[in-house]
Amino acid sequence: MDGDCPLRARAGEQIGLLTRRQSGATVQRRWRQRLLAWYDRSARDLPWRQDRDPYRVWLSEVMLQQTRVAAVLEHYRVFLQRFPTVQKLAAARESSVLAAWSGLGYYRRARMLHAAAKTIVNQHRGQFPGKVAELRKLPGIGRYTAAAIASIVFDIPAAVVDGNVERVLERAFKAGPAEKDYWSVAETLLSRARPGDFNQAMMELGATVCLPRQPQCSICPVYDLCATRGTRERPKRAVRQRRREICYALDRRGSSIRLVQRSNRLSLMPGMWELPEILMPITNGSGRSGLTLRHSITVTDYVVRVIEQRVQSGSGQWVESQRIGQLPLTGLARKILRRAQVI
Repeated sequence: MDGDCPLRARAGEQIGLLTRRQSGATVQRRWRQRLLAWYDRSARDLPWRQDRDPYRVWLSEVMLQQTRVAAVLEHYRVFLQRFPTVQKLAAARESSVLAAWSGLGYYRRARMLHAAAKTIVNQHRGQFPGKVAELRKLPGIGRYTAAAIASIVFDIPAAVVDGNVERVLERAFKAGPAEKDYWSVAETLLSRARPGDFNQAMMELGATVCLPRQPQCSICPVYDLCATRGTRERPKRAVRQRRREICYALDRRGSSIRLVQRSNRLSLMPGMWELPEILMPITNGSGRSGLTLRHSITVTDYVVRVIEQRVQSGSGQWVESQRIGQLPLTGLARKILRRAQVI
């Protein structure tokens, strides 16, 4: 009889493991069902969700990287008006693409978007590749964007992980870099029947309900299946904002404004147009005070002073006001010129 004890113990361990696996599978199934039902009822009406056109889905995913939905909506509409197809985008000049992108920031995204459009037209006859591995070969398309396009457009069962999905997984399944890989957990959880809708539902949950600081647990569709119920927060490292004061000259001549083009050798916003920067405000007879505004770029908060005054004749070039909107302006230059009612 004693010899049977190890066998019974091992059998008990196997049964316990099988039970836990079945329990985990049940939780995952219920999670999928509830999340998709909630998404069907509550998904925001966003323009890139109106169809599964790969160009529009791709454009939205690139625009939404590090940018809020509210800031993207108007840019998305205007960009599509100017470049309605991947062929139109591929045929455009880079300066025209950057001009249409102006105001969204992170201009490398626009350059990579343009380069990928050329690759799609020249190497794929204008058709988007339908596999994750092929999509990842396109300029500027990484693991997340490739999985998003493949699942939403082509129903490929590929999970996505962005900041919103990470937060949901951390709270709901105690996932994290020290415990489990986010991508592995997301792949396990993914709905194979509706991968695109499921991925969008996960991102929607993180963006509208499972918020970083004040999660809306009372309206969460999977609240009772959540391991932490909003209590688990990732440690946040305080980022100290630098402060800097800069000054630009607003030099007018009739209906023209003097602008300066940044060198293409610069790592930050190469080739973009801006107002001439000057050393300090001049408030005596040669110039007069203009605008003061604030502008933030990553970890730097700028106090920006704009002075109406003449600058050296060799600095920049005159641009007609009507043509300024067609140039790839820096976000700050566009903000200044709007405040000055030039554009």
